[in-house]
Amino acid sequence: MSTSAAEQGVRAGETQLDRRAIDTIRTLALDAVEAAGCGHPGMPLAMAPVAYTLYARHMRHNPSDPDWPDRDRFILSAGHGSMLLYGALHLSGYDLPLSALKRFRQWDSLAPGHPERDRTLVTPGVETTTGPLGQGLANGIGMALAERFLRERYGSERMDHRIFAICSDGDLMEGVGSEAASLAGHLGLGRLVYLYDDNKITIDGGTELAFSSEDVDARFRAYGWQVQAVDDANDLAALDTAIEAACAEQRRPSLIRVRSIIGWPAPNAQNTAAAHGAALGEEEVRATKQALGLDPDSEFEVPDQAYAAFRPNAERGADLQRDWSSRLEHWRAERPDLCEEWDRAWSGRPQPGLAEAVASFSSDAPTATRSAGGKVMQAFAAFVPTMIGGAADLAASTKTAFEDEADFTREHAGRNVHFGVREHAMGAAVNGLAQHGGMVRPYGSTFLIFSDYMRPAIRLSALMKLPVAWVFSHDSVGLGEDGPTHQPVEHLAALRAIPGLTVIRPCDAAETAEAWRTTLEDLEGPACLVLSRQKLPILDRVALAPAAGLARGAYTLSEPGSGAAQAVLISSGSEVALALEAQRELAGEGIPISVVSMPSWELFAAQERGYRDSVLPPDLPKVSLEAGIGMGWSSWADTSVSIERFGASAPGPEVLERLGITPARAAAAVRDALSAAS
Repeated sequence: MSTSAAEQGVRAGETQLDRRAIDTIRTLALDAVEAAGCGHPGMPLAMAPVAYTLYARHMRHNPSDPDWPDRDRFILSAGHGSMLLYGALHLSGYDLPLSALKRFRQWDSLAPGHPERDRTLVTPGVETTTGPLGQGLANGIGMALAERFLRERYGSERMDHRIFAICSDGDLMEGVGSEAASLAGHLGLGRLVYLYDDNKITIDGGTELAFSSEDVDARFRAYGWQVQAVDDANDLAALDTAIEAACAEQRRPSLIRVRSIIGWPAPNAQNTAAAHGAALGEEEVRATKQALGLDPDSEFEVPDQAYAAFRPNAERGADLQRDWSSRLEHWRAERPDLCEEWDRAWSGRPQPGLAEAVASFSSDAPTATRSAGGKVMQAFAAFVPTMIGGAADLAASTKTAFEDEADFTREHAGRNVHFGVREHAMGAAVNGLAQHGGMVRPYGSTFLIFSDYMRPAIRLSALMKLPVAWVFSHDSVGLGEDGPTHQPVEHLAALRAIPGLTVIRPCDAAETAEAWRTTLEDLEGPACLVLSRQKLPILDRVALAPAAGLARGAYTLSEPGSGAAQAVLISSGSEVALALEAQRELAGEGIPISVVSMPSWELFAAQERGYRDSVLPPDLPKVSLEAGIGMGWSSWADTSVSIERFGASAPGPEVLERLGITPARAAAAVRDALSAAS
């Protein structure tokens, strides 16, 4: 790859039309980054031929309907090069006008700094939010899981597509990428076609700083991937051949290592770290356009030839969708039962009868909420036939497998996915399952302490408002002897700090059932169900308020036996039973209080002010009781009984006693609050 592109003429496998379209992707990236005064021009310049080859020659997609269920998916895992994607989408005919590209990285633009997919600003053709490296790569694994599951369940006439991605050195260096690649190879996800931009440059400099000694090809072959190499990103014929071979491979995911020169053909910036993350400057932009044989004074110029180069494949995609729609209509007549199930799955809603099935669940003996959750899952399993998920090698502990259902293996796409000890990849893959569509509320589960490993994916699920369920067991120091490495204390606060994430910590089996119902029927975005390892009492729902109050986030579980409440004791999860004991202790002293179960701050905050004030009267002292740090409770309580240190290795009841999570301490805190208020 020489500095002067213009001198090379038209390459083998390339027409003048191809060249004009590719160079237009490059100049759009140059101009957009320059107009914004920031961005990442180097990767779009170098990888424009790859994006062109995918969008104009190979991918099955219909720009007039970006949500066609059987489209090929494309992920720009190297999301910093977002203008590469925006340019390809615009030229393909997606509803992403040139005016949006001119507002690259500006407020409310459809061309943000990294690709984003949410329900506020939907950029047509963007499948997932990328930027945190490795997340997009792992999202694709979830999409491939969904494609295989739906293809096996409903037939290849309904589902038969691939997931393409462009990834970078950073994606392959991040641990989440390694975990995801290992899982994809193990499961033989042959519908994955990833093109690796091997440009030998990272932000700090050349890859010799930290990555050059690794044999990426050998690593991915060891994972079980098909690996190919294209020695020149500008070689369209070689790209075509490699992509065709990858698409022909059905038993293994495919990695195509594409050698590129970052920033090519910018005369002074190519092959430098500076080309990665900064505008090139007016002089270098002009020089680059001259190297391409283009007018250096033009800005955002899109010739008709560029659109023409993309048009045939867009038209082919529209034809493919029409054929698909025709087959779907025939299927509706042949199998109305399956078609109804299909439609409901794509709406993201469970089938009718779920609430009644969940309500039928009951338990007469003390039960850990993780165990109750597992039994509730069996009760609703038939009503969400495309809900799949699994655990990070902890299904026996989190109780989240669908009983009597098959595992997801190389040979069969069952509902139970064994993610292995790969929390990072599990989180991102579950997001990919949801992004694909047709999968009702996919889930991932592990111990609450290991939500730390999943935080990037959980945060992205909230940013994208994805309908996923995160199921975390072993919710407090009450789990006991495993000690502080496994005992969460700050994790509830950390999860509650994520905007758009609903955290639900039920107090007994009845609330656990209602938590699942609320998650499946009422919520749109992601939810965390936080469940106990230790057994909890079954609360007397005749004497106490019904668990249906969970849907409102908090409710008065127990009114005073006599007289008006003088204070409110608020609690969640396994500490609610302790709060009831404290209520009885105070009642014996003539101090009437109410006990509020508050399983979800987020659901409660969404209620009208009148309801919130009825549960937490503004004129009464309020005390919270929870086995975790007190951070955040000041929004609801005047004082908190909490744990402001790490736990200890000892039996759970002893740990709770020694750390002050007891009815006696809660009662004392209520007395102090009343004294302070008097």
